[in-house]
Amino acid sequence: METPHLTLVLGGARSGKSRHAEALIEALPAPWIYIATAQAYDDEMRARIAEHRARRSGNWLTVDAPLALPEALRAVPAGRPILVDCLTLWLTNLILAERDTASAGAELIAACAEASGRVVLVSNEVGLGIVPDNALARRFRDEAGRLHQSLAAEAGHVVFMVAGLAMQVK
Repeated sequence: METPHLTLVLGGARSGKSRHAEALIEALPAPWIYIATAQAYDDEMRARIAEHRARRSGNWLTVDAPLALPEALRAVPAGRPILVDCLTLWLTNLILAERDTASAGAELIAACAEASGRVVLVSNEVGLGIVPDNALARRFRDEAGRLHQSLAAEAGHVVFMVAGLAMQVK
């Protein structure tokens, strides 16, 4: 069953995914909820996280959910617009923590369907390149592809970002 208030924004690195998703949410009444999945293991990642935080106004409330994403979605007050950035980092966290990614994905879809406000999910499309040369990278690519297909089937809207341009897929 399709969830009309759910939007999936896909694209490559630096394609404009996050900015586009933020603009979709900022078109709605504040306050806005930003659920971040990144974990800062090094200085470069800390800088990326700081860059994302710096461009958001004070109308954003940031919730860190590197693993417990469905639970974080369910904890958001009714009707609040939610941006999740990003699913591929969340998937990485799940794989490294040896969690069941299929059941986590199903829980994510259920939590999105239960949300009463707009939900925008950001994720990296990693399946357009060459076949990775190692088993972990191939597993990640395949898991991301399966998650994206499941979410796209449920989402009311799917956007693919290319060079800062939004292409409506669904």
